[in-house]
Parts: sequence; structure tokens; C-alpha cells
Amino acid sequence: MTGRHGGAPSALSRLYAEIAKFGAVGLLGIVVNLVAFNLLRWTTDLQTVRAGVAATAVAIVGNYIGFRYFTYRDRETVSSKRREMALFAFFSAVGLLIENGVLYGATYGLGLHDALWSNSFKFGGIGVATLFRFWSYRTWVFKSAPEAAAVPAHGFDTAAFVESVDQTLTLRAVSPPSRPPRPVSRRAS
Repeated sequence: MTGRHGGAPSALSRLYAEIAKFGAVGLLGIVVNLVAFNLLRWTTDLQTVRAGVAATAVAIVGNYIGFRYFTYRDRETVSSKRREMALFAFFSAVGLLIENGVLYGATYGLGLHDALWSNSFKFGGIGVATLFRFWSYRTWVFKSAPEAAAVPAHGFDTAAFVESVDQTLTLRAVSPPSRPPRPVSRRAS
């Protein structure tokens, strides 16, 4: 996707691309999360919420790899990798609490223990936590570096030139031509 004159993509198209990539990694994470959740529930003696927490932890590891090397690969690391990973772990833990808090409320607050209800509330918790994760990851973890004025190697910014010509032509087409100033008459005193 390119901007109006074939230049850089617009901010909105970049956001759509980011959402699509985040969604692709997220969908894979949801599949991993739900498969791990159900495997842990039916093959171990883990309680529902503990199985949910373990499944979320497995998905978080996979999601970090997907986000770092697919969704946000174009973003230079503003901070160190250690700081990025610590922030990712922190915001993922908050997301884990949101996600499994919904499951906990359904399981122990509402007494809904069967597989259909557990999976429904697990999926609902993932949805709520995903909104938080998208905001926090793009705002705090994978921040884009401050944008510098991009000037091509040849030293001439064609897109900016075309934009300024377009604005000039638009102004001339809309504005009536101005009259030259009248000469000031000099009177003899």
C-alpha cells in the first residue's frame, strides 16, 4: 500500500497492516493456547484455571517470537533487548491475569465447570486480553523509533516535491489571480 502519490504508506494503511500481522500471530497463539489448555485439562490433573495459566504461558513464548520477528520486525529496538523482553513479560503477565481472571470468574464465581463453558470463557478472556495486549505492545514494548526526515540517497525528496506542487496547483485553481499593486502617484507639494 502506498500513499497518495506512490510514496510512503499512509498512517492508516500502516495501522491496518500492523493489525493484520498482529492478528495472524494472535490467531496462531489462540490455537496454541486452546490446544494446550484442552490437552492439559484432559491429560493431567491440573485444575481448570491452572491449566489456563500454563496454556497462556506457552502461547506467550510463541507470540513473542512472532511479534518480534514478524509483526514488529520493521521497528528498530528503541531500548535494549533485555528491556523489551522485560516489558513484554510484564504486559503479557497482565494479559494473562485478564484472560484467566475471566476464566476464574466463570469457573469459581459462576460455577461453570464443563468443557463448553470453560472453553467459551477462555476464548472470551483471550479476546479481552488481546485488546489490552495490542495497545500495550505497540505503545510500550515495540515502540517505533522517532521518525527522522527521510531523504533519499540522491538528496531530493520527490514525494515532498510532488506534494508541494500539488498544493500550489490546488491553491492557484481555487484562488482568483491577484492583481499587481497599483503604482502610488506622487503629487508635487
